[in-house]
Amino acid sequence: MICIVIVYIFSGFSKEQKRENGERKGMRVGVSIYNQYDTFISSLTESLIEEAKRLEQEKGITITLDIVSAGSSQMTQNYQVEEFINKDYDILCINLVDRTDATTAIDMAMNADIPVIFFNRELVEQDLERWNKLFYVGAVALESGIMQGQIVAQMCQEDFASIDKNGDGVLQYVMLEGEAGHQDSSIRTEYVIKTIMEAGIQVEKLGDEIANWIRAQGETRMSQWLKQYPDEIELVIANNDDMALGAIDAIKKEKPARPPKVIGIDGTDVGLEAVKNKDMIGTVLNDSKGQAEGIIELAYSVIFHKKLPEHIELIDGKYIRKPHVIVTEDNIDEILTLK
Repeated sequence: MICIVIVYIFSGFSKEQKRENGERKGMRVGVSIYNQYDTFISSLTESLIEEAKRLEQEKGITITLDIVSAGSSQMTQNYQVEEFINKDYDILCINLVDRTDATTAIDMAMNADIPVIFFNRELVEQDLERWNKLFYVGAVALESGIMQGQIVAQMCQEDFASIDKNGDGVLQYVMLEGEAGHQDSSIRTEYVIKTIMEAGIQVEKLGDEIANWIRAQGETRMSQWLKQYPDEIELVIANNDDMALGAIDAIKKEKPARPPKVIGIDGTDVGLEAVKNKDMIGTVLNDSKGQAEGIIELAYSVIFHKKLPEHIELIDGKYIRKPHVIVTEDNIDEILTLK
C-alpha cells in the first residue's frame, strides 16, 4: 500500500517551464484522495502513477502528479484543493471525502479557472452540472450490487443445499456496509438484495452493520455476529473486499462448524486471491486500471485540447464510465492474467 502524505512523481517544472517556444510541454496535476488506507484507492493511485508514466513516454511530455491524502476529512481536502490552486496546477483530480459536499472545492476551482476531474466517489449531479470544466470518472454503483446479487443467485440455483445450512429454504445473511450515507454503500446494499430476491430466493437479514470499508472493522462486526448467531449465518455480503476479508479473518478465528459463504466487491489483489483460494465465493471487479487510464487521458485531453482515444467515451461531455466484471472461481484464472 502506498503511504501518502505528499508525493511528487516525475520531474517537476515551474510555471514558466510549462511551455517551450510557445508550445505546452507538460502538465501539473493535483490529486487528493479521501483516504490512503483504502485498498482499492491505493490500487487506483498506483495505476494512476503507471498511466502517467506511460503517457509521458507516449506523448513526449512531462507530467507532475502531486498526490495527497485527506485522511477522511473534507476540511483537510478543501485545504489541499486551495493549496493546489495556489500552486497554479493545471488540473485537479479529486476523490471526494463527502460526495454531497463538493461546493467549496468547485467554487475555488471555478474562481481560478482550473478544471476538475472527480473520481471513484460520484458527486451530486447538480454539482457536476455547475460548470463545463467539471468531470467524473468511475463505475456505476448499482451495477456492482446487481452483479454481486447475480453471483449469489447463481450459486443458490446450482446448489442451494450447500448454502442453506438449516434446510429451511431461506437464505440467512448479514450485511457489512461501507460508510453511512455513502452512495456506493447504500446502492450496493439495496441492489444486491433486490437482485437475489428477484431470482426467487427468500432471504432473512440477521444483521446489518457499518464497517467503513475497513478490514479490521469487518472482522470486529463479524466476530460479534458469530457469537450472537453461532451457526445461523449462511451468507456474508460485504460492500467491498476489505470488509469481506475482515469477515473471513473472524470466521477463521472462530472456526464455526459450517462457515458461512462470503462475497465482496472491488476485485482488489487480495480479494482476487481470496476467490482463488475459495475463501470468497466471488467478487465484482471495479476496474482501477481502467479508471486511472480514464483520469490521465481525460486530464491530457482537457489541458492539451486533444481528442480522447477512441476506446474511451466521454458521456454527455462529463462522464467516463468503466464497467464492472463478475469474478468467481469459474473465471478467476482468466481475470488474474489481466491484472
